Amino acid sequence: MVEMTSVIVLFFLILDPLGNLPIFMSILKHLDAKRRRIIVIREMIIALVIMMIFLFTGEQILGFLNLRTETVSISGGIILFLIAIKMIFPSAESSSVSGLPVGEEPFLVPMAIPLVAGPSILASLMLMSHQYPNRLGYLAIALLIAWALSAIILMMSDLFLRILGEKGVNALERLMGLILVMISTQMFLDGIRTYLQG
Repeated sequence: MVEMTSVIVLFFLILDPLGNLPIFMSILKHLDAKRRRIIVIREMIIALVIMMIFLFTGEQILGFLNLRTETVSISGGIILFLIAIKMIFPSAESSSVSGLPVGEEPFLVPMAIPLVAGPSILASLMLMSHQYPNRLGYLAIALLIAWALSAIILMMSDLFLRILGEKGVNALERLMGLILVMISTQMFLDGIRTYLQG
């Protein structure tokens, strides 16, 4: 039987809301506070829907598309790497980390995918559903609780933005970009290694 608490903690750690917080702040810093909250809620709901789909039908979807699990990891690593480069070396033109013009709202990419519903959580959900096919309800509840905790933390981006100010967020953005380069590279290499082993 799946231990609910341990699964919740596992999902929460993989979702990594604290790691995503600086990126969310950077992407949304040009929008007003009310709009930021709406976008965070919308993107989190989209991410939840995607994660639930992967929990219940992930293996079938990849099989239908003739894709391997490591494809998710490799493609997610590439997207995150491109985001990280924009964070470390912002272009002279006024564009945000998301690649959109300043003030334009991100949709689906990169917030919902791959920052929240990233390769790690999607692969974990498929693995757990494969290991515990009769406990999908418990897994769904555990995912929902972990997602709710993550959403609460990410909703606090307004508070952090007020405390740090725009210069503080810019500094944090570059620091997070360096870390994100390493995370995305590891994600990419993990996918390559799994592919070569397969």
